[in-house]
Amino acid sequence: MKIFHLITIILASLAIVSCSKKKKGDYNLDPKETLRVNITTEPPSLDWNKSTDTTSAQIQDNIMEGLVEYDFSDPDLGLVGAIAKKWSAENDATDWTFELKKNVKWTDGIELTAQHFIDGWQRLLNPLTASEYAYFLYGIKGAREYNQGKIKDFAKVEAKAVDKYTIKVKLVGPQSYFPYLLTHHCTYPIRKEIIEKFGDNWTDPKNIVTNGPFKLKTWDHDKAIVLERNEIYYGEKPKIKNVLAYMIPEMSTAINLFDKGQIDAQLTLPSTELSVLKKREEHLESGILSLYYYGFNVKKKPMDNPLVRKAISLAINRNEVTKMLAGGQIPLTSWVPPGMFGYEAEIGTGFDIEKANKLLDEAGFKDRSKLQTITLGFNTNENHQRIAENVQAQLKKNLGINVELKNEEWKVYLNTLKVDPPHVFRMGWLADYPDPDNFLNLMTSYSDNNHTNWGNKDYDSLIEDAAKELDKGKRKDIYSKAQKILTELDVPVAPVFSSVVHSLVAKRVINFPNNSMNRYQYKRVELK
Repeated sequence: MKIFHLITIILASLAIVSCSKKKKGDYNLDPKETLRVNITTEPPSLDWNKSTDTTSAQIQDNIMEGLVEYDFSDPDLGLVGAIAKKWSAENDATDWTFELKKNVKWTDGIELTAQHFIDGWQRLLNPLTASEYAYFLYGIKGAREYNQGKIKDFAKVEAKAVDKYTIKVKLVGPQSYFPYLLTHHCTYPIRKEIIEKFGDNWTDPKNIVTNGPFKLKTWDHDKAIVLERNEIYYGEKPKIKNVLAYMIPEMSTAINLFDKGQIDAQLTLPSTELSVLKKREEHLESGILSLYYYGFNVKKKPMDNPLVRKAISLAINRNEVTKMLAGGQIPLTSWVPPGMFGYEAEIGTGFDIEKANKLLDEAGFKDRSKLQTITLGFNTNENHQRIAENVQAQLKKNLGINVELKNEEWKVYLNTLKVDPPHVFRMGWLADYPDPDNFLNLMTSYSDNNHTNWGNKDYDSLIEDAAKELDKGKRKDIYSKAQKILTELDVPVAPVFSSVVHSLVAKRVINFPNNSMNRYQYKRVELK
């Protein structure tokens, strides 16, 4: 899942100050019953079939639930049933059956059925939806062909609601991790008639129908979102009545409001102040299964030359970047992050200035003046700015390359990556499920989350073969080959580090979600 961090809009912080005079607090909510968090920016979309970012997911994961969810008390991140009562596999994890709980209601009182899940999967895979996550379900027989327009009839896709409470799925081959895919918001059920009735406005608070522990009460764009406890939620009701999610882009403003007791959780902290903030008793730290990387637009000269891409990757000292950030980040040259099966620290280009310069000479740029200025893009955020400036200086010093920095607000930046990515662009990926497939599948030629314009048939085949392989040792060997193609041979990407999340959480908050998947689900939170 794409990691956003921040944008810069002053109005959000002004809105909080202006509302603070209300007797019951902002948006007329009782602070004693309200968890107040800062999500920093406007969610690009609450359409769970289409959204790709962590900001949107923070809201979606509290108003919706899918078939299964993570058991974060389990160090191995096992699964427990959400809407699914139980599930089973046959034929070497090729055929799957999911049995749903009964009497689960949508917020309008309508019972949730197996067909609602199938409707959601059909919409996800429909080419007209243009979902960047459609490839998630390519393991289902017929799904890829339907998404690519080779099959017009969804009835030929092997995912069926065989009765009101049972779903049967046939995969193209064994896939032991298939249920993990169903924790992701793109696979949540939908109410097809609601979307057809309201069109693009179906996610507005007055129109949206959901099934989670909270429901969307208010969406005050670029200022705040209010979630309210869903009183007909099928599971244990949340202890808190409301979640107030502010959109305060400036971390210093948000931390000041935290200190004044007006915010309960600030989820990102400035790297320049981290050494001081880490000493506070409200500080929380968690290593997450994540990747911070730079992608290359291989259709833009000179990035169409793999020698240039490899030279740039070799000229970046990852240790220098993480030392500057000083937040416990782990330097990374491989694609699979530490803490996950398939991680191999030695894979990747490493740091070698001499080799980098030889490659750039070999690419035809012995005279560096012939090499055009390269644009490095990132979404507006003070941490991303610092990293980009560091990399800019390294490439000038180590290779003699001129780099121009360009930042854009998050929503605009995501659109730029779809339409015309710069020579080099910053992106992050947070695990959607704890399996290397989630990271390596990202860079397949058919992944809409791959913005590099790069594709390699051998790489695609390796990822597809690994997904079907049940032998762990053989699977690891396949992933090693794939990572070497990605980070050593073709190099459409340059991994930089794996992240650590630093937050401030008020002492009045009990059971605040702090996990390696960085999933913020608030149904178990209590307030003193």
